[in-house]
Amino acid sequence: MTSEKADIQAFWSDSIVQDYLMVLRDLIAKKSIYAQGIGLLEVAHFLAETFRKAGAQVTLDDSYTAPFVMAEFKSEQANAKTIIFYNHYDTVPADADQIWTSDPFTMTIRDDIIYGRGVDDDKGHITARLTAMMKVLQEGQGLPVNVIFIMEGAEESASVDLDKYLAKYSAKLSKADLLIWEQGNRNNLGQLEIYGGNKGILTFDAHVKSADLDIHSSYGGVVESSIWYLIQALNSLREAEGSLLIEGLTDELLEPNEREMALIQKHAQLSPEKLQAIYGLELPILVEEREVFLKRFYFEPSIAIEGLWSGYQGSGVKTILPGQAHAKLEIRLVPNLSPQDVFDKVKEQLVKNGFSQVELTYTLGEKSYRSDMSHDAIIRVIELAKAHYEEGVAILPTSAGTGPMHTVFDALGVPIAAFGMGNPNSRDHAGDENVTVADYYRHVKLIEELIRSYGK
Repeated sequence: MTSEKADIQAFWSDSIVQDYLMVLRDLIAKKSIYAQGIGLLEVAHFLAETFRKAGAQVTLDDSYTAPFVMAEFKSEQANAKTIIFYNHYDTVPADADQIWTSDPFTMTIRDDIIYGRGVDDDKGHITARLTAMMKVLQEGQGLPVNVIFIMEGAEESASVDLDKYLAKYSAKLSKADLLIWEQGNRNNLGQLEIYGGNKGILTFDAHVKSADLDIHSSYGGVVESSIWYLIQALNSLREAEGSLLIEGLTDELLEPNEREMALIQKHAQLSPEKLQAIYGLELPILVEEREVFLKRFYFEPSIAIEGLWSGYQGSGVKTILPGQAHAKLEIRLVPNLSPQDVFDKVKEQLVKNGFSQVELTYTLGEKSYRSDMSHDAIIRVIELAKAHYEEGVAILPTSAGTGPMHTVFDALGVPIAAFGMGNPNSRDHAGDENVTVADYYRHVKLIEELIRSYGK
């Protein structure tokens, strides 16, 4: 266990770290945004070439829109186990709606903090883990374990077609002992969070047409408008305190077991007060009692309106009743909830509530996955991490975010542990996304030790 100052000094003096920092610089500079159809094949080829130069056997499969890159480092030891690193090379956009201190696609280091789109989510984890591989190989004693990197290009868009790639290569990948997930954070106590699950998601659009054209607003007392109708319809799906009003939704969801609830109670750092401080909340928290708050956040489904628009948005006044109204919505899912089934239940509920005129369009869906973190391979990770983080570790059976963990586990059946080099202010998906050089280096060291531990 070393100090932050020592880790910063080691980061700058380690030649292998610096070599692959330049790879990260080039990787950040190459935009790869699935949602905008930008750069996926170029970045997949860049990664494939980078891993070939590192000595891996590389497969680049571009059967679908987002190419799949698999890089294998094989151990010479008989009966060697296998660990997999799952990462993604696509990022969210960095458009004009975000404030950046420097160009988001130019890696910038200020005050020992690395900035750039994808530096934490998730390109920086690719280069840090490859750095650890190269540091082990530099010793010249070979690998005690087979190591496979799998990198997809559509994680930020519900991992479209990942299931097809995994099915194609499952015979090789399903034999692994452990899969390390894309990323993770230290919490506000400095503890490394290690989690084993995430929520799923259903996203869908809602549309209401109330008339062939906009109507003069003088009729507002006698004619229903699209926007009022849509607002009332959406409001009928949720209680004022945030729980969902969708019949049958909770009949089959997987309740947390005693161990999972105990882990959350012990290690989760989020609270209503911290949310207030982070976001400057000006509306009331929906649930304030800690146990109820944590159970809702980690283990229960929730609904959110991502966007709502209708009618005139220009300057001044335009006195109309809009003929059409639109909304984008999402429901965060927990285990046993299928996106398509939940979508069907929402449609049925709106009809039951008297809002049959709302047209829904399914857009994306991912199932949820959760682990109680008791598998031996995960315990190995936890014990190694304790030796590297003076502040300790926080063990969580799930995160409240969403990713394709269920897709991966369903295809491969491999135990999953997620951890990374993010910090409480890494600002993933926002302006000035960042990681500290100390956290970057500590992640490299932990991955090194994980690989070496299979030879002990």
